Amino acid sequence: MKNKIAYCGLDCEKCDAYLATVNNDQALREKTAKLWSELNHITILPEQINCHGCRANGVKTVYCESLCAIRQCALKKGVETCGDCPAMEKCQTVGAIVSNNPEALNNLKKAE
Repeated sequence: MKNKIAYCGLDCEKCDAYLATVNNDQALREKTAKLWSELNHITILPEQINCHGCRANGVKTVYCESLCAIRQCALKKGVETCGDCPAMEKCQTVGAIVSNNPEALNNLKKAE
């Protein structure tokens, strides 16, 4: 499995924070910060939009680094992705992602 698939199955290479980081795209950082601020009802600054992927070495957004419950659980359990966890099918935490994103679920099932 490529290391740009997040613990939850999302493809980090499609994330605007990842794209802004690898392409050093300040306009995309600004656009993403504005959108994420509106969606989350908090202030997110363009300089906070830097991420190399939640399973990769390197910088991560504040959310991915320390607030994502899925990432924290996977790190605690020592699994590569939620697809490696025997409780995945019943997990409400990752269920919020995979129930709305068939691609994420497919990515996790490929890891099994």
